[in-house]
Amino acid sequence: MMKNRLSESIDLLKAMIAVPSLSREEDGTAALLHKWLLEHGVAAERCHNNVWALANGYDSSRPTLMLNSHHDTVKPSPQYTRDPLDPAEADGCLYGLGSNDAGGSVVSLIQTFRELCDEPSGFNLLLAITAAEEVMGEYGMRYFLPEMDRRGIRIDMAIVGEPTGLQPATGERGLVVLDGVTEGVAGHAARNEGVNALYRAIDDINRLRDFRFEKESDLLGPIKVSVTQIEAGRQHNVVPDRCKYVVDVRTTDAYSNADTARILQEAVEWSTLTPRSTRVHASAIPEDHPLVVAAKELGLKPFVSPTTSDMALMYDIPSIKIGPGMSARSHTADEFIKIQEIDDALDLYPRLIRTINI
Repeated sequence: MMKNRLSESIDLLKAMIAVPSLSREEDGTAALLHKWLLEHGVAAERCHNNVWALANGYDSSRPTLMLNSHHDTVKPSPQYTRDPLDPAEADGCLYGLGSNDAGGSVVSLIQTFRELCDEPSGFNLLLAITAAEEVMGEYGMRYFLPEMDRRGIRIDMAIVGEPTGLQPATGERGLVVLDGVTEGVAGHAARNEGVNALYRAIDDINRLRDFRFEKESDLLGPIKVSVTQIEAGRQHNVVPDRCKYVVDVRTTDAYSNADTARILQEAVEWSTLTPRSTRVHASAIPEDHPLVVAAKELGLKPFVSPTTSDMALMYDIPSIKIGPGMSARSHTADEFIKIQEIDDALDLYPRLIRTINI
């Protein structure tokens, strides 16, 4: 990669770090990215805080590959020893909030899009730098995908930029959080009165602990069910008439989230299990998909990601998650990305895309 392209990327990332971009408050970085792209010859558009562009020569009869990452950040950890909005270079690293998650991917994908924008291929390129990923907000990917549908732009596959050490994640589990409520009848503990809601809840919790789904994902394995919180009782001598608990369910592509919640409800006897949301879907791409085949041809090693991303909202679009940086640095104090990691991404992304055989 030419040195000026790396230098441009670092300068853009520094500019992004210096602008506050908390989820749902990304107006500043959206304006910055939109302006930067226009000034560098990319006919970018903006919808809410999502910034996007199509490569030249778009043809609706060809499949479309989306290059996606996000420009929002979490709140900085109180353990920061540096100013999180002060982009500082030291020892080959660039420090700052969002540098690793996912600013390095953003700038690398932008430069890759610019490099390939006029290059003929068997598919269209769509650049999408989206908002609200950290909270899966209503005006991020949840808004962007329907907006593309409204414009008649079909997305057939995606490369999602997240810090993965430049290895391709071919799947990630979904998430359903269930609020369990078990009813009983209050009574005096000394007289053995009432119906103990806590005991009923324990029976159902044991059912959930031992439950096994009939189907299992080839890539993601079994669905994981964990009861993580419980609350019951007002005082020591009163039999509790209500018990509340929380169930963390890590879903797979073997069942939809709605079906997963329904099956677990049928598995318990006393409890009502209410999903907080069913929109965080599992994502899994077949190993023979051209994206995965191309990654393997470059010697990359597919893996299942332990973290979620906007892939959860594009679960019906074959996707791989790959980008510079390391997941373990995300959401940590004194977040950083190595300059070399961005340089490597500027080399790898174009090679990966050119290797895709549609």
